Amino acid sequence: MAAGGRILIVEDHQTMREAMRLVLEPEFEILEAADGIKAVELIRADPPDLVLLDLNLPGASGTEVLAALKGDRATADVPVIVVTATGEEERERLTRLGADGYFTKPFSPLALIRTVELALGGAETPGS
Repeated sequence: MAAGGRILIVEDHQTMREAMRLVLEPEFEILEAADGIKAVELIRADPPDLVLLDLNLPGASGTEVLAALKGDRATADVPVIVVTATGEEERERLTRLGADGYFTKPFSPLALIRTVELALGGAETPGS
C-alpha cells in the first residue's frame, strides 16, 4: 500500500481518471469508479481516506453522491474534494452540502498533489 493513503477517483471520463491516477499513484493507493452508484458502493464497503468527485456522472450525480456520503454517519467523515469543469459557480452550494474542497479542471499535476496533500493533512484546501 502506498504511504500516502487510499484515494477514490470518481470520474466518468477514463482519460481524466487515468491522468489523475498517474499523478497520484506514486504516493497514494488509487481506487476508481466511473459512476456515482459504484462510488457509493465502494465508499460504504471500505471508506477511502479521500474522495475526488466529479459532478457529472452517470447513475447518480456527484451532488447526489456527496449528499449520500455526508448524510450517512459511517461515511460523513470521509473528505470529499469536488473536481469539476463547471467553474466556481457551484462552490458555495457544494460546500454547504459538505464538500471539503473544490478543484476545477483543467488542473496542473502539482496543484492536484498539493490539494490532496492538504486535504489528507487536515489543512484547508486552497480556496475553500
